[in-house]
Amino acid sequence: MSKVIAVNAGSSSLKFQLFKMPEEEVLTSGVAERIGLDEGIFTIKVNGEKISKNLPIKDHSVAVKLLLEALVEYHIVKDLSEIKAAGHRIVQGGAYFKESVVVDEEVVAKVDELCELAPLHNPAHLICYRAFKEALPSIGHVFVFDTAFHQTMGPESYLFPVPYEWYTDYKIRRYGAHGTSHEYIGKETAKLLNKNFEDVNIITCHLGNGASITAIKNGKCINTSMGLTPLGGIMMGSRSGDIDPTVVFYMMKKLGCTPDEMDTYLNKKSGMLGVSGISSDARDVEAAAKEGNERAILTQKLYVNRVINVLGGYVMQLGHVDAISFTAGLGENDANMREMILKAASESLGLSIDYELNQSIHSKLAKLSKDDSKVAVYVIPTNEELCIVRDTVRLLGL
Repeated sequence: MSKVIAVNAGSSSLKFQLFKMPEEEVLTSGVAERIGLDEGIFTIKVNGEKISKNLPIKDHSVAVKLLLEALVEYHIVKDLSEIKAAGHRIVQGGAYFKESVVVDEEVVAKVDELCELAPLHNPAHLICYRAFKEALPSIGHVFVFDTAFHQTMGPESYLFPVPYEWYTDYKIRRYGAHGTSHEYIGKETAKLLNKNFEDVNIITCHLGNGASITAIKNGKCINTSMGLTPLGGIMMGSRSGDIDPTVVFYMMKKLGCTPDEMDTYLNKKSGMLGVSGISSDARDVEAAAKEGNERAILTQKLYVNRVINVLGGYVMQLGHVDAISFTAGLGENDANMREMILKAASESLGLSIDYELNQSIHSKLAKLSKDDSKVAVYVIPTNEELCIVRDTVRLLGL
């Protein structure tokens, strides 16, 4: 029996789960939120009850310190030496990593080199890794990459139609993200179909504040919506997704803004927030839409349109689709948005959906399609932390 921790650091958050392996029993879980802001929130689950503290969390190293202290304070472990390994989610692995790896200094150097491609995430990942390494110097570490699952894409999917030298000299290409989630959901979908992962075609829709859609053919990713960075692809909470590049040049001149300022517009002031003028949170947009707010209604329609355009392209590329699965915050919980997407895709895909059941599904496993549907449709809660821990145990031989 080994206790292994999964570490999932975001730009301003740190999610964690401590597992007892190989039983895959979750001993505790929690999150540090609003890292870097004046008032942070640290939450940990103890005996099924959430305990929260409001306090400043200066950076991710402070979040790690809070986490490790809480594990002992609440008697989840008697001593930190009980933890035998840590698995870390890494957003950007570039073309270097096609699978999870045991961490050494060469791996760290490559992840550091790729910080430019994920400036909000990779630096935070490395801070967490170094903080854990300092606090628990004897344990093994594994990096699990968001980009790894997408490395099976062919060049027709990952290249951009720009000067080829941009790819050869500067590594400009589609890398994707959420790969750990897409792989997990794909495999879970195959189980529900009672088929081997290698024998099915699936479209996985990871729809959260950050969102991506992936086409999986015979167990391998053949296309995904995010691009060089998590800014590309479909519309998101505060990210624009794909737009005409001329918009960037035109608006930089009109606004007199710098590249960094434009980056802020596209990453933090666009998407649902930018169109609605209300919020980046789909729940807030939905509440406003129900009250008749025209921009909120437009935001939902635009979101649905962007999703079904990607779905349609992936259907053509796959040839046929066995299943579509929804996951992540919006995908698991926003029944109205799921309904709008499915109704928009229903005629072309031959869907037959139990919409009454759909309205009752919130963050739990369910099959939404009826028996006469040409494509099966599921809601499957994602579990990136479990994937991280499984790879950690496998690679370290625990």
